[in-house]
Amino acid sequence: MAPQRQEDQEGDEAQARPAGARLVLEPLRPEHEAELAPLLADRGLHAFTGGEPDSPAELHARIARQVRGRSPDGRDVWMNWVLRDGADAVGTVQATLRPDRVAEVAWVVFTPFQGRGYAVEAAVVLVDRLLATGDADAVVAHIHPDHAASAAVARAAGLAPTAERHHGEVVWRRAGSSIP
Repeated sequence: MAPQRQEDQEGDEAQARPAGARLVLEPLRPEHEAELAPLLADRGLHAFTGGEPDSPAELHARIARQVRGRSPDGRDVWMNWVLRDGADAVGTVQATLRPDRVAEVAWVVFTPFQGRGYAVEAAVVLVDRLLATGDADAVVAHIHPDHAASAAVARAAGLAPTAERHHGEVVWRRAGSSIP
């Protein structure tokens, strides 16, 4: 099955809104910006990734890029979701589907909601979905070597650390059943 663009997903509710026990993964839309801005402005979210929160203009531009659903060269499919527990936005997850059929995934749980298992629930749903639907043959995540919480999330989603490094982060990997 070929990966779907974000806007294509919105017409297919089963694809667009994967769900866990508590969470619904809602496709990122431009109108999420106002709700997400104060949550993403938390400097604590950058403790392991470095950098600083986006300015309002940078956040606007980033969300506009992400909702397009494709990299500028059209090679990669971008899938971005807001994690919802009821009405609350508790975080985000994303997957970049590369032409080599490897999906790069990432998750962020906003500081007020950390420590409640949301990242594990979302990562398991996302990774399982990518492999079960055939959107990807393997899933990778890049995790800072000192970020024990993200390592635990990756492990819960079935990823394992590799010897590979990407910009100083450990590459964690899970292959689908057809990949050794």
